Amino acid sequence: MARPVRIRRRAPRAATARRRAVAVAVVMVALAPACTRPAPSPPAAPPPSFPASAPAATSPGPGLVVLTDVDPRIRTDIRYATAHNFVGRPVAGYPEPLCLLTRRAAEALRRVQDAALARARSLKVYDCYRPQRAADDFVEWARQPGEQRMKAEFYPRVAKSELFDEGYVGAPTAHSRGSTLDLTLVDVPTPTQPPYAPGRPLVSCTAAKGQRFPDNGVDMGTGFDCFDPLAHTDSPQVTGVARDNRRLLRQLMTDGGFVNYDREWWHYRYRDEPWPDTYFDLPVARSSAEPVGG
Repeated sequence: MARPVRIRRRAPRAATARRRAVAVAVVMVALAPACTRPAPSPPAAPPPSFPASAPAATSPGPGLVVLTDVDPRIRTDIRYATAHNFVGRPVAGYPEPLCLLTRRAAEALRRVQDAALARARSLKVYDCYRPQRAADDFVEWARQPGEQRMKAEFYPRVAKSELFDEGYVGAPTAHSRGSTLDLTLVDVPTPTQPPYAPGRPLVSCTAAKGQRFPDNGVDMGTGFDCFDPLAHTDSPQVTGVARDNRRLLRQLMTDGGFVNYDREWWHYRYRDEPWPDTYFDLPVARSSAEPVGG
């Protein structure tokens, strides 16, 4: 008997090709997440950090006096009570244009004035005691990146976002302890100083003395509150008369018991300050001061 013949049917080539294509597609889909997953995004940059407010003082009052009551010979030009400063408006906590200092610092400054007058120079102060609310005002201003109306004069070469990190603005500040001040020297007799007119064209504080705001102080190489490396007390770029004037101011102040902050030629702290760890928030006003004879 003849054996039956088994017939094996081969799938048409086209069907086989389709099956293979499907199989390959399945494998590719399975591998796709591993092969085509996008690279993870870099972590978001942390938001800018700003100094925290100093804790409220719990000690007795700082014993502030009005400097001109102690020594009326010292000139004053209290910039933060005006619009001529790096924020472009009066600063919180300055209802009156006064220099307040602890009695100890004010009396030391009177002795420095005696030494300056012996050289035909006088001291002129720009800022003295600064309430904590003013330092907080600076922090709030720093949180507004678009508010840069005074940049062209006070920080033309430094980004606003770097002012705290670079040490040009601080919070809390030694000024709030009552024995730190910003000052310069003026000739005797002292030339008059034109008033600041808001809206006038701004000129960089690093410009030559005859070009920047006409401050009646002697040439110190930059204007006051100039947030720039050129304002560092020992900047090698400052030479000649300006360098000599900075050195004279430092000599007078150091001999009088004050210490300079090396990033600002105008900034001095009384070494023997009575409140080295306390920050006060009294407004800059006569009502915050004690009588000189008291």
